[in-house]
Amino acid sequence: MADENREPAQPDDSEPTREPATRHDEVTRIGPYHLLQKIGEGGMGEVWVAEQREPLRRTVAVKVIKVGMDTQQVVARFDVERQALAVMDHPAIAKVLDAGATAQGRPYFVMEYVKGEPITAYCDRHRLSTDDRLALFMRVCEGVQHAHQKGIIHRDLKPSNVLVALQDGQPVPKIIDFGIAKATAHHLTEQTVFTELGVLIGTPEYMSPEQAEMTGLDIDTRTDVYALGVLLYELLTGTLPFDRKLLREKGLDEIRRTIREKDPPKPSTRVTQLGPASTQSAESRHTDPSRLAGQLRGDLDWITMKALEKDRTRRYETAMGLANDVRRHLEDEPVSAGPPGVVYRAGKFVRRHRFGVAAASTLFLLLLAFAVTMAVQAQRIAQERDRANREAERAKSEAETAGQVSDFLVGLFRVSDPGQARGNSLTAREILDRGAAKIERDLKDQPLVQARLMNTMGRVYDSIGLYDQALPLQESALLTRRRLLGEQHLDVASSLIDVGGVLWHRGEYDRARPLLEQGLALRERLLGPEAPLVADSLHNLGNLLWSRGDYDAGQRVLERSLAIRERNSPGSADVAATLNSLGAIAYRRGNYAEAGRLWERTLGIREKVLGPDHPWVAQTLNNLAIVHTFSNDPAGARPLLERAIGIQQKVLGPKHPDLASGLMNLGDVLSALGDDTAARPYFERAVAILEEASPGNPERARFLDRLGMLTLKQGDAAAARRFYERSLALREKALGPGNHEVADSLAGLADCARHEGRAAEALKLYERALALSRRAEGGYYPGTPDVLDGYAAVLKATGQKARAAEMAALAAQLRKQGS
Repeated sequence: MADENREPAQPDDSEPTREPATRHDEVTRIGPYHLLQKIGEGGMGEVWVAEQREPLRRTVAVKVIKVGMDTQQVVARFDVERQALAVMDHPAIAKVLDAGATAQGRPYFVMEYVKGEPITAYCDRHRLSTDDRLALFMRVCEGVQHAHQKGIIHRDLKPSNVLVALQDGQPVPKIIDFGIAKATAHHLTEQTVFTELGVLIGTPEYMSPEQAEMTGLDIDTRTDVYALGVLLYELLTGTLPFDRKLLREKGLDEIRRTIREKDPPKPSTRVTQLGPASTQSAESRHTDPSRLAGQLRGDLDWITMKALEKDRTRRYETAMGLANDVRRHLEDEPVSAGPPGVVYRAGKFVRRHRFGVAAASTLFLLLLAFAVTMAVQAQRIAQERDRANREAERAKSEAETAGQVSDFLVGLFRVSDPGQARGNSLTAREILDRGAAKIERDLKDQPLVQARLMNTMGRVYDSIGLYDQALPLQESALLTRRRLLGEQHLDVASSLIDVGGVLWHRGEYDRARPLLEQGLALRERLLGPEAPLVADSLHNLGNLLWSRGDYDAGQRVLERSLAIRERNSPGSADVAATLNSLGAIAYRRGNYAEAGRLWERTLGIREKVLGPDHPWVAQTLNNLAIVHTFSNDPAGARPLLERAIGIQQKVLGPKHPDLASGLMNLGDVLSALGDDTAARPYFERAVAILEEASPGNPERARFLDRLGMLTLKQGDAAAARRFYERSLALREKALGPGNHEVADSLAGLADCARHEGRAAEALKLYERALALSRRAEGGYYPGTPDVLDGYAAVLKATGQKARAAEMAALAAQLRKQGS
């Protein structure tokens, strides 16, 4: 967080809470934060650069209410800003790190410190071209869109509240100062915040016409779209739509009238009207005035003026709609704004020159114009009436839904009331089960509310590995949403993906794939190809594809997901999740060095973003341990696995499916270190966990293979064969008999037949396994050398020494290539 468009001020005697002192230059502090310098001051608060020294050392920004300003209204506004920032998580929005109150009771909160400068100043100082400015502006739009998705309207977007800082050599915008933000979908504070009629909220130069009304007209997200239009105008031309000095010289009523009624010139026209100043503006954009006007004429004029429409129904509906039109312009695609139609231009002209037109027109034309005007107004009034009725009905429905959800949750958790529980303590699982039953029983008359809660509880069941409980809830939610919302709705897309995700976890890949593909297609159609939710869908589909052995398709889909996620939220947990999946593909292909590189990146992000004891950190430690094991370093894998299992048992519990992988891998390590006796209980426990949580999941086949291999080493070929037969049945059912992973089960059965002296049967099984081990594009899958070794041993034992030598040489060659 940095300067909020105020001149830096030296600390004075009214500075935030500090240790008792009277000297002006003594160190100030709030809790663990040592205040260094005041860098901003507004009507209600001060912003300080501070140093946090415990439990970690970093530079932060601290915002605290000024002495004497802690009235109920100011505290409420301050709390709104703090809570608004807290619900958002986007690289283009400053993050809240901490909050509290000083010893004197003045609220404060701590934000990341952004050593940046206003976006317009940054662009001019670096002489960014028009295209580069547009690229930066799109990232600002993405941040605003994120705020809107979280139910927050900024209401004071301007250059001083959009700072640009360099991160890894790249400019990154940060939106700050949500001090007058408005919540549309959250109850941000227990304090009461009043927006008084007749009070101008915001900065006049960037204020939308509906803000200037001051009549209590509902402000929606299109107010921020208007402010983005002003910001775009300034980035393109170097000046504002209305001259700041002339606007500020006018009285309040004239300022409001100008904002509501006067249309600014198009950006290309404004550049030509600047006179000598146009040269400076053009030079700041690496061009000359005539070329700059030419760049703005057409698309950029239309885009900017659509964002600045007085009638908000004619503006872009969303910040991303504005950003998408900018992107289309940069990619030489037709923009949705387009030139305004003839009728619309004529209506504008008539409204601007109505008296001149009336005086110059004949009586017939006057009557005709009057009739046309009345028809247009009647249609507009009817449209506004219908829209207002729809909005009222929607607001009423949303309020009723919120109340019903609240009542349901209150009733659900009343079971913890001693008067209800009667001395019995309930587990989270029991509360979930009661909640599922309560949804089914009590919400039959509210199907959409019922579907929403079923979807939420289905996700919870899925996250704790209870897939059989999750699936019917998600399928019921999907059925209801399709029936009531139709096929073209985002909630339907979410349900399609959630059902597909549960089926994937259950190992029902063929049922999961079409649902995930339908959900992806629907989100792309409704949101565009670059939306974060599209990246989520791509990630899920990519995981399904590589899980069923289609590594090439899975990698392509995951790389597309990664590109979108890195553009929208670099360094986030979502980016780490996709890197983790790409590492899994590299591992399955036998490229352990690449898998290790990807998983090291994953671990770095997850430990930073999620903390050291998060289950996903344990997942990554587990993966890195596999790389050590298969790189002949089982001793290096052991501490990673022990840490991972400790996290999983503590956080996920003793029966979660994710724990099974860690247990199996630790069994591998112990076996590689020569302690098969110690390894066996880990394999058995892993198999038992998956058999309970996901009996049809082909991942369980790998665990059965481990038990089969260990049992065979211990001399019980008959018992080992039973494990391999179970793994073969699982894989053929879930993946199909032609999948290359089926080769692992066949090779295990061949090993059993070899040890039991059934050479002919062993040869046939090895040959089937080798046929599946060959890649379609040439070469072999990892694990093939072990199959070749067994095959060579049987060939040699049956007298086929030349063929045996050929297979042994191929095994040695493949090992050398993979090393």
